[in-house]
Amino acid sequence: MPFPGFFQERQPDIKAMKQARDINGLISLLDHENFDIQWHAADALGSLGPDAIPSLINALNDRSVNTRLGILKALTEIRDPRAVPALIETIRDQSSEVKWETAIALGEIGDPQATGPLVNALKDYDKYVRYGAAFALAKIGWKPADETEKAFYFAGMQEWKAVKMIGKPAIPALSHILNDRDSNVRQKVIEILGEIGDPDATPALVRSLGDENSEVRWKAVLSSPRCRIRLMHLPRGLSRRPKMMKNPLIAGFLNFMLPGLGYGYLGKWYGVMIFQIDITATVWLFKYGGVGNTYGILFPIYLLLAIHAYYITKKMPEPPI
Repeated sequence: MPFPGFFQERQPDIKAMKQARDINGLISLLDHENFDIQWHAADALGSLGPDAIPSLINALNDRSVNTRLGILKALTEIRDPRAVPALIETIRDQSSEVKWETAIALGEIGDPQATGPLVNALKDYDKYVRYGAAFALAKIGWKPADETEKAFYFAGMQEWKAVKMIGKPAIPALSHILNDRDSNVRQKVIEILGEIGDPDATPALVRSLGDENSEVRWKAVLSSPRCRIRLMHLPRGLSRRPKMMKNPLIAGFLNFMLPGLGYGYLGKWYGVMIFQIDITATVWLFKYGGVGNTYGILFPIYLLLAIHAYYITKKMPEPPI
């Protein structure tokens, strides 16, 4: 027998496991290191029908995201209403991918009792979860209760023109979505708030002036006058932005312990050069001057480098707005 074949890992026989209706065995493959095996195992579980529902529901508590995603895929194929209560719990999962696929599963099953949790998912801080929830609600046949809910729905579907057409009632939804993790979404929301041009958008725009992303801050500056925010108020809002200033104590400490690294921390090109010179000089002094003389010479130099790094850090300008 050839050695490569002898050592080759044996692949699970998913077809045989499916014929044997080995539900637990297939569930165990959902976290396999091979993505294709995960996928085929989920397909096999989905083809087993309602008999697999109890085991799949129990496994939804598995710690592996891959396992939960595979179970959700199978539940989406089976479309059994018995899974709805467990899916309603799962849509509050910590994983955005799990929440997104849960929304898809609820939409495919089409049980009206999922409407409330899906409406809440329209307020999620992840655009993918909102997108899945909006599509699921459309499949169930849900109708928004008011203009604000309609704004959340259209924002979830990424239909920004429809959100803008709602006008002032869309402001609460847009203000909430400003918490989205995607800076591109936050920029789009600010643009729409500016186009709506209502003073009720003031708190949201002022908050966005302190956003961590510079493009979001600039969009907030441009949109603010359209909502009748006076320009004199903008600098105060911008002053709340995160300032990634370098710490002078860290720069000084690094330069004292490993000369040159403090300058490297500050982005100075000569940091590496000083570091290399220090290593060479230290080895040479230890060899020819002894331990006592070496420390006596290097300690004052290290101290001066530390003080220098500290003071140049203190004088560095703030990062650009």
